[in-house]
Amino acid sequence: MTKLIRAIALLCCCAIPMAMAGAGGEMRPAPVYDTEINYMSLAQAEQRLGHPGVRFYDVNVLEIWADGYIPGAIHFFVDNWKDLLPEDKGTEMIFYCANRLCNASEIAAHAVKAMGYTNVSQMPDGIFGWKMSGRAVEKP
Repeated sequence: MTKLIRAIALLCCCAIPMAMAGAGGEMRPAPVYDTEINYMSLAQAEQRLGHPGVRFYDVNVLEIWADGYIPGAIHFFVDNWKDLLPEDKGTEMIFYCANRLCNASEIAAHAVKAMGYTNVSQMPDGIFGWKMSGRAVEKP
């Protein structure tokens, strides 16, 4: 029985050449990035909080942002997001959104990395992980 399950799993992997993403809309190939970003844990991000020159970017919708964000974070889910980027492309930038199911911060991090920024990280646990762990937040 185990061999049969493995054979079926292998067949499924070979039969599906690419992952598909839809998010409730039309199915399309999942994005493939030419850039690499660093992934940061909550503890690592907390250690960077308050350090000069480190910027946190909250890539959540306004409703989530208004319910609390990492102290000092910049709301990044706006049309003029490029205006929020530092001139120094070596500035440490940490992007986050809601949680591990949200990929908006990953998309944003890859976008700025593709623009030449070199010190870009993403915190997958997001603001919900931050809050659930008891860490402090600010509100607008």
